[in-house]
Order: sequence, then structure tokens, then C-alpha cells
Amino acid sequence: MEKITYRPVFYRKKRLNEQGKALLQVEAYLSGKRAYFSTHIYLTPRQWNGKKCRIVHHPEAKSLNYLLREFIMQLECKELELWRKGVDVTLEVLKRELKPESSSSFLEFVGQELEVICMKESTRKNQMTTWKLLFDFRPKLKFEELTLHFVQEFERFMERRGLGVNTIAKHLKHLRTFVNWAIAKGCMKEEDYPFRRFRIKMEQGKHAYLTLEEMERLEELVLPEEHRLLQHALDGFLFCCYTGLRYSDFVRLRKENIVRQGEDVWMVFHSLKTGVEVRLPLLLLFKGKAWKILNRYRDGWDRFFCLKSNACVNHDLKTIGTLAGIEKHFTFHSARHTNATLLIYEGVNITTVQKLLGHRNIATTQIYSEVMEQTIVKDLTKERG
Repeated sequence: MEKITYRPVFYRKKRLNEQGKALLQVEAYLSGKRAYFSTHIYLTPRQWNGKKCRIVHHPEAKSLNYLLREFIMQLECKELELWRKGVDVTLEVLKRELKPESSSSFLEFVGQELEVICMKESTRKNQMTTWKLLFDFRPKLKFEELTLHFVQEFERFMERRGLGVNTIAKHLKHLRTFVNWAIAKGCMKEEDYPFRRFRIKMEQGKHAYLTLEEMERLEELVLPEEHRLLQHALDGFLFCCYTGLRYSDFVRLRKENIVRQGEDVWMVFHSLKTGVEVRLPLLLLFKGKAWKILNRYRDGWDRFFCLKSNACVNHDLKTIGTLAGIEKHFTFHSARHTNATLLIYEGVNITTVQKLLGHRNIATTQIYSEVMEQTIVKDLTKERG
């Protein structure tokens, strides 16, 4: 018998998605024929080493390389299982065997995929809310029913439920992801892709940020004795207001990310979301306020970077806001918006702000331009003086 050979293949279609990533697949080769199996892992070209067939420069590289090996091992085990049953194994037979058992039920397929695909638990929970919505709308949804008309009807269903434009967009994007899974697994044909002529509508959301006055209130806040345990959350939030870090990047920092270069102190890390290297001059940003906070934890920087869950910290910030007399709702991510807004307010060049925030596209940075109204008032006031 001739054994199937397997190898990882990246960037096969020579096309990147909107995030600048391509799918990592496993190629199966037998008797001059090839078949491709999706790993559901998307990477940037920089994150794949073709010579070593390994994922590199990725924050989860170790876990993803393990999953890749496991995936290939599953294919080999399925092939061996079929041979032991006396089945004449071909690529078509292997693909058919690896399809979900319930090939007519789209929701059962998605449910199975959500159980086995490697993703952050928060992402899994988020996508499960879309699965539940789809179940409420069409509990016995079949693959062949996934048409443009269905997507439009699902959109109207969510509108009738009173969901906002961006919330609807989030669920439609999840549905689009589910459909891509089905196509990758051979459960749907590419020509049946329902989103080809459908545009997902989005509204430009207003980013909550703190004003200079509100920042001063937090900086000067002395927590009462019964709320002393909130100090860590407050310091972490202020630190990110001065550095622009996301929660996901903050909690991954270690003392090794703080680098001294002569008299300067830099924080150097790769963004978990974009993979972009970010270098922040701690002594220059906002008169070194982030560095001053860090110095208060000099005996345990790693402990400082170890916050509670994002949800728990947001709950703490609600209490902190009340104690500081800040009426607006803000979350830990508001620190990033505050950082960008204050930098622009201070007249920092937009391309510099882009680099400090680690944005790939300057258009992302320009969403903070609403602060320019305050900048204009500030400049005119200076001129009068």
C-alpha cells in the first residue's frame, strides 16, 4: 500500500485577507494527487518559516506548533484506522471521512468546530452568542439554506430584536467565519459563498476617553481604607493611559520588556493583536509618569503586570470612577483611547501616534481626530493670550 504524505502549506493561494494573513493548510499527497485540509490557523507571512515548516514570531507560536503537529497526527491516525478496516484509502475517502457526521446541519457543524478549534476562550464565548442567535432564528439550518437571502433575513431578525448596528455587524462577521469553516472543510462550495454580494454595515463608534481634568482626578485620588485593594487596578489603568497599551499586552509584559539604553528607558514588546513590535520611551511619554508608577513596583514588576481578569478590572474601574467623581462610563480599554487622544491634543504628529500605538494602518489612528476640536480651541486661546 502507498502511504499518504503530509506537509504544512502556507499562503497557497498567494492572497492575504483584510488582516494581512493567510490560511495555514496541510497538504496530503498520494499518487500524483493532492488534497488540502484547513488548520483554521491564520498567520502573517512573517510568522511562517517555510524552511523549517514552523510558526515563528507569533505570541502563541509554541501552542500553535503543537496544534499543527497534532492535526497532522490526526490525519495519519485516520488513514491508519481506515487501512485496518480494509478500506482502500484515497484522498477522496479521507476527505469524506473527515467531514462532520451531520453534513446537512450547519449549526451542528459549527457547534462541533467551536469545541475543537484552538481560540481564546473569550472568542469562543463571543461566537457562541452568534450560534445561539442562529439557533433562535433557524434551529434546523441546512448548508444549502445559507444563501444571500438567508443572510439578509438574519440581519432583519436581529434588527427586530433591537440589536445595534455594530452588534449586528459582529454577529454577521461570526456567521461569515462559520461559512468559511464550512467551505474549508468541503461542506459548502466556494461558489455558494453568501457574502460575496453582501456588505456588512458598520457605524463609527465613539471611543470613550478621559479628559485632562478627569485624568487629574484619578492621579490625585486617595483611595479610602476600605478600597485600598483597588490601587493595583488604578495604577495599571493609569500606566496604560500613559503608554497606550491594550489589556492583553499589559498582562503579558515581563521585566525583560523594560530595556535601558544609556540614560533612556524603553518598553519593547510585540502586540498580541497585530504582531507589530512596539517601542515606547517611558521617560519621554507624559513626563515619565508611566516610569514613576513602575518604580513604585520595582520589587515586583511581574506582579504589577499580573492584573485580575479584564471584566473584574472593569468592575473595579467603575468603583474608582465613582470615588473620583467621574460620571462617564469607562473601561480598561479607554486607557488606550485616552492615550491617543491626549497625544494628539498635545500636538504629537499623527504618524508618531500610529507608531506608539502599534497601528498597522494610519486610518485606524485617525479615528481620534475628533479631539481636534479641543485642540483648535486650545490653539486659539494661546493666540489670544
